[in-house]
This record gives sequence, C-alpha cells and structure tokens, in this order.
Amino acid sequence: MPREKGRVLVAQNRKARHDYHIDGTYEAGLVLTGTEVKSLREGRASLVDGYAAVKEGEVWLHNVHIPEYTQGTWTNHEPRRVRKLLLHRDQIRKLSAKTHESGLTIVPLALYFKDGYAKVEIGVARGKKSYDKRHSIAEREAKRDADRAVARRGRDD
Repeated sequence: MPREKGRVLVAQNRKARHDYHIDGTYEAGLVLTGTEVKSLREGRASLVDGYAAVKEGEVWLHNVHIPEYTQGTWTNHEPRRVRKLLLHRDQIRKLSAKTHESGLTIVPLALYFKDGYAKVEIGVARGKKSYDKRHSIAEREAKRDADRAVARRGRDD
C-alpha cells in the first residue's frame, strides 16, 4: 500500500492559542506503539491538557489522551502515558533554555500525520492574563464585524 502524501490533521489544540501567547513552534516526531498509531489513524486524540517537559536532554509529552484501540488486545497502550518526542539536539537545547525562563511552557498545538509519520507541533508559550483573552476576543469580533460589513456592501452593489 503506498504511503500517503501531505498533512492529515488528527487533533488540534484550539484552547492553547486562546490561553497562551505562542512565541515559537517546532515540529517533532513521536515514539508510539502500534495500537496508538492505529487509534490516531481513526482520528481519535485529545491535546487539551497536554504539555511537554525537557528532562535529562530529552523532551517528553505528558497528558495527551490517545484512547485505546477498539480492536486491540492485551497489547493495548495506556491512554495518557508519557511519550518521547523526537527533536534535534540543538532544538532540545533551545527549548530547555526557553523553559527555564519564568512563565514559559511547551504546549502541543496539533497532532497530525505528515507523509505517513505521526508528528506533533509544539509551541513555546507564555500564559495570557484574563484581560489579554478579552482583548483577543474583542479583536476577533471587530474583524468579523468588518468582514460582514464588507460582504454586505458587496451585495448591495
């Protein structure tokens, strides 16, 4: 069977973009078991409570929920197990240095297949305050209102 091409999105963490300012993003591979891959191919995963941490020169993904594979046997995986991320050594050093700064964390933004390989997009993030969230919502609503006005004007002509 030929390997699929392009990017196939499995899960996205929209809440992360609402709760955090994303400073930079990285694409990382995942170390997965067979039943995890099969469950992901069914499009089942949740990144909501997930985060990544650098420990002893390796990056680990915590609290990402990949449910058990329905046709799995006794070899099925633990849904919220800690998974290793595959990054280059210099990327790990940069992430480690950034997370030692106060207030920065690593959050998963998207989980997808790229050319047949499971990948996760992680972002270095700084938490937003509640007034920042309100400001983001106000900006989004103002943009939506402006787009509606432009569309309405185009229909009137």
